[in-house]
Amino acid sequence: MSEIPRRAVVRSAKLAALPLGFAGRAALGLGKRVTGMASEVVSAEMQQRTAEQLFSVLGQLKGGAMKFGQGLSVFEAALPEELAGPYRQALTKLQEAAPPLPAASVHKVLIAELGRDWRTNFRAFSDAPAAAASIGQVHRAVWHDGTDVAVKVQYPGAGDALVSDLNQLARLSSLFRVIQPGIDVKPLVSELRARITEELDYELEAAAQRGFGAAYADDDEIYVPPVLASAPRVLVTGWVDGTPLSQIIAAGAPPERDHAGRLLATLHFSAPQRARLLHADPHPGNYRILADGRLGVLDFGAVARLPDGLPAPIGRLVRLALAGDADGVRDGLSGEGFLSADDVPADALLDFLLPMLEPFAVDEFHFTRAWLRAEAARLGSPKSPAYLLSRKLNLPPAYMLIHRVTLGSIGVLCQLEARAPFRDVLLRWLPGFAED
Repeated sequence: MSEIPRRAVVRSAKLAALPLGFAGRAALGLGKRVTGMASEVVSAEMQQRTAEQLFSVLGQLKGGAMKFGQGLSVFEAALPEELAGPYRQALTKLQEAAPPLPAASVHKVLIAELGRDWRTNFRAFSDAPAAAASIGQVHRAVWHDGTDVAVKVQYPGAGDALVSDLNQLARLSSLFRVIQPGIDVKPLVSELRARITEELDYELEAAAQRGFGAAYADDDEIYVPPVLASAPRVLVTGWVDGTPLSQIIAAGAPPERDHAGRLLATLHFSAPQRARLLHADPHPGNYRILADGRLGVLDFGAVARLPDGLPAPIGRLVRLALAGDADGVRDGLSGEGFLSADDVPADALLDFLLPMLEPFAVDEFHFTRAWLRAEAARLGSPKSPAYLLSRKLNLPPAYMLIHRVTLGSIGVLCQLEARAPFRDVLLRWLPGFAED
């Protein structure tokens, strides 16, 4: 493969193969059951093959298809345990790997963005990618001053691919109910589509990274690598050595998981106050735990710009809910546009919110996959009172991205199975949560 397949008809055909492939495997599974093969064996085989096809198609296409897969991967902690294995492996694999772009194609981009003498910027440059993601891949190199750097190169055709994929994925949203019954991927696709232009502009990403870097300069918990050079499709930053968060999720000891989870929560809630920005791509591939214990943060292509920090009502409404002030919560949510109906009982609304606010009601909370699965079942079952009440709620546009990123961060915390004083993080960084 020389670059992203650009033609919409080619990409759409590959994406359309996902539901067709699943239907074929379902028919094959029925045949095997008729001939006597145990249903649990057939089911496991189908899940494994469907997961493998999912990774293969989304990974090869890169672009919006792979970005959607990466966004979906942070929710794997909510999968029922009997389905989690094969899908967890396939979706999590999308966080850090994809079929690489050949060296010749990489060189073409570097020539176009940095000039024909681009090599003079580097003492050394590795043609083998160190990581390959949705719209670009990263090469390790040595800058002309001897600094170890990461060189992010955008795939040719990434823009057209993003638009084509996200339009097609919106039409195939029902497929992903196979992965998580009740899941609605349309809001995720819509939000990703809205951020296409920003993520394609690496100079805009460089500005965001510099903003984060200035806010966390010399911080003892968060590390942001410096930006050394940028162009619309090439970004050069400091190299970050450390343990990928995916490795800690897979094999980390409980203290490592707890430490990583606390730092992740600190980044999420402190960045809007310190940098007036929110890191909006919270999947494990974007984080490293450094040798000195700090959280190294990568990839600032997706950010929310919050000049006033997090919306002021968030902290106040969380505090009122935990204090049991049902009327205050209903009035506050109504004023912010969260209620699409006038007949929402205050007590029922409070009962709806309190289980999801449990992590901030206690001095120390243990995020687990079981907790997330229970919440997904409570909110996603059509027979659940919480589900019925949710139909009367609305998500105002100003909160859309914040909501998506918060859910993604919670998904990663549950993957980590992290236990930490998350309430203390909110008391320090969330405006309005502390009474003063």
